[in-house]
Amino acid sequence: MHEVPDFADSADNRPVDATVIERLRQVEGASVSTDTSFAELTTLRLGGVPAAVVRCATTEAVVAVVRLLDDENVPALIVGGGSNLVVADRPGPLVAVVIEADAVQMSTRGHGLESTSAIIEAEAGAVWDEIVQMSVDAGFGGLECLSGIPGSAGATPVQNVGAYGAEVSQVLDAVQLYDRATGEVEWVSPDSLELSYRYSNLKFTSRAVVLAVRFELSIDGMSVPLRYGELARRLGVDEAEAAAGEIRRPSDQVREVVLALRRGKGMVLDPEDRDTWSAGSFFTNPIIDEAQVEDVRSRVAERRGAEEAASMPVFPAGAGHPGRVKLSAAWLIERAGFPKGYPGQGAPARLSTKHTLALTNRGEAADGTPTTADDLVALARDVRAGVAAAFGVTLEPEPVWVGVSIDA
Repeated sequence: MHEVPDFADSADNRPVDATVIERLRQVEGASVSTDTSFAELTTLRLGGVPAAVVRCATTEAVVAVVRLLDDENVPALIVGGGSNLVVADRPGPLVAVVIEADAVQMSTRGHGLESTSAIIEAEAGAVWDEIVQMSVDAGFGGLECLSGIPGSAGATPVQNVGAYGAEVSQVLDAVQLYDRATGEVEWVSPDSLELSYRYSNLKFTSRAVVLAVRFELSIDGMSVPLRYGELARRLGVDEAEAAAGEIRRPSDQVREVVLALRRGKGMVLDPEDRDTWSAGSFFTNPIIDEAQVEDVRSRVAERRGAEEAASMPVFPAGAGHPGRVKLSAAWLIERAGFPKGYPGQGAPARLSTKHTLALTNRGEAADGTPTTADDLVALARDVRAGVAAAFGVTLEPEPVWVGVSIDA
């Protein structure tokens, strides 16, 4: 994904030249629409109509289209599954480049009985959960905790997708990039991406486009070590054992439980369930200095009592964050006075009725007015300001913002 400036107030708010649109139509493997909205391209089902939407069926088409737009200085937004975008009702004169190249190949490293690992290589447009299902069906382990996450394969290294104690960085072998500055296509190692919690050096930049990803998985059909308490309990694993990081279970069993947990939180896409009309977990879990923990805890005690303050979840922030810890954004949101379903029946945008970390599009307000991106942005600002006022912690949104900002 790529950060796009706010064009609504741009002094250089010129429409995309019609000749550029016509040249895009000539790219082999690309199809162009000028009346498709972001509401049709995103899981939030919000956002207006860009200058054009270009669907690319091959990686060669992706490169040709992005190169053309860059040469013409036309802003381009790279879109996969659209599960991590908040787009303005008037997104401005940009072109959405939708990657639909979705070939997937599976192989092993080594030979026969001496094979050491499994390799899955997927083009960026491949549906992520279909890749996970394929890996589990093939008897591989490593992706099962990431089951049910919406979106495409190409987005996973950009934000280092993670869930239930696992991250893509644990199994990522290589990423194929189109470097927009040099025009080169090359495979790079995960080390070059500076991967950390929900971050890579590709996120919020326009330096490169992910064309394909390669994962190295186990061939024993067993999961990654189970470290997430809720998942471990559902699999009959003692939390203390899980904390040691050595317990594994068959990947198909783990996938089944993960999907059940995600469905219970409205985190598996369902067109009939408005709780899934979201961008998934909207805020990242805040990482703060260890020295700040007691201040936050004392604020919780003032608001909610000493017993609840003592139960505040605090986790290690992980490698790359010495002297820092991670808090639960969902826990803080609810304790700051934002319950599930906030602000209540009839609101056009609400917190999910199943999980406080998801901001959802309800389709319309009580008076029948369609939900707008501005409605969702207002809710995001309300929640973030409330948590900051209550506990002194500023939540950071996870999605990419296009033409709008959480900062008022």
